[in-house]
Amino acid sequence: MKVFISADIEGITTTTFWPETEPENPEYKAHADQMTKEVQAACQGALEAGATEIVVRDAHGYANNIDIHALPKEAKLIRGWSGHPYMMVFGIDHTFDAAVFIGYHSAASKRGNPMSHTESLRPLYVKINGRLASEFMLFSYAAALEKVPTVFLSGDKQLCEDSKDLHPGLITCPVKEGFGEAIVHENPVNTLKSIKSGVCQALDQNQEHGLPVLPDRYEMEICYKDHVKAEKFSYFPGVERVSDNTIRFITDDYFELLRVFSFVN
Repeated sequence: MKVFISADIEGITTTTFWPETEPENPEYKAHADQMTKEVQAACQGALEAGATEIVVRDAHGYANNIDIHALPKEAKLIRGWSGHPYMMVFGIDHTFDAAVFIGYHSAASKRGNPMSHTESLRPLYVKINGRLASEFMLFSYAAALEKVPTVFLSGDKQLCEDSKDLHPGLITCPVKEGFGEAIVHENPVNTLKSIKSGVCQALDQNQEHGLPVLPDRYEMEICYKDHVKAEKFSYFPGVERVSDNTIRFITDDYFELLRVFSFVN
């Protein structure tokens, strides 16, 4: 069994404030270590479920947060950014049996995490077919495009609740809950156990998982905090400006949506 793991940092157990996610901050290393431990736990769960090959995608910031020395010998690590529209799941393809998402967070404009955002900090919100789109939604749909079922998600409670209907049989693991600028954190010792057991359970039942039915048509709407961005990105081919700070792109090709998003987010 071949498993793809994508990991972010704003949805791991310990982070609360933006500076904790930035390498320049002295507190960052402790949270990068926790990110590594949560990925390590996911790898352990995958191996217990029978995985023979694991690819981990470091998907935060410069994509150089995870300590490869802490990963099992069956795991490869993808660092840095290729420029491919799959971005946070770059490297996934049809040869994988399942996808796992670790440390993800709520969508831009959603409560539940003080660091809620969708890819960059420019959008006030991103919607796909009228639904607020999280990074999890965007890139788990990319996995589905490659016929890879998404089986497990860990992150803040709001994201887990918002995402349950996106994939058949998805197992979620909420590790914290946000209230305004505050977060109630689960104990990291417990979350590592929950991630390991949850991933194992999710992969054990993977044979029963189906793929989501992706829409036939996609209408992506991005509302920027700064109207200047809407003006600039409205000139991208196929994009139209629908208000002072909002653009829209319509397509029946999800890969094309991701390609445009990679330039205008």
